[in-house]
Amino acid sequence: MALYEYRCDTDGTFDIHRPIGTAPESVACAACGATSRRVISAPMVMTSNRSAWSSAIAHAEKSRYEPEVVSSLPSAGPGRRITTAQMTPALRSLPRP
Repeated sequence: MALYEYRCDTDGTFDIHRPIGTAPESVACAACGATSRRVISAPMVMTSNRSAWSSAIAHAEKSRYEPEVVSSLPSAGPGRRITTAQMTPALRSLPRP
């Protein structure tokens, strides 16, 4: 569900939840019944936890210039094996972990 914003000339802005892509260009205002036009606003990408958002941005910026070095394959979880490619002449020249 997406949140769409509409503006009534009398009562101001209000929001409506609709499935993505199904919002009409105008709806009736819930308070006065007048036709209200849809307003294109900035998407809400911020979460309520600002420190988590800031940490994610900082981590992404740091990884741009200082990527993390991986020294081993990640685990697949308990009881699961990670399959690796068979050694063929074309793959033998590649560095091994």
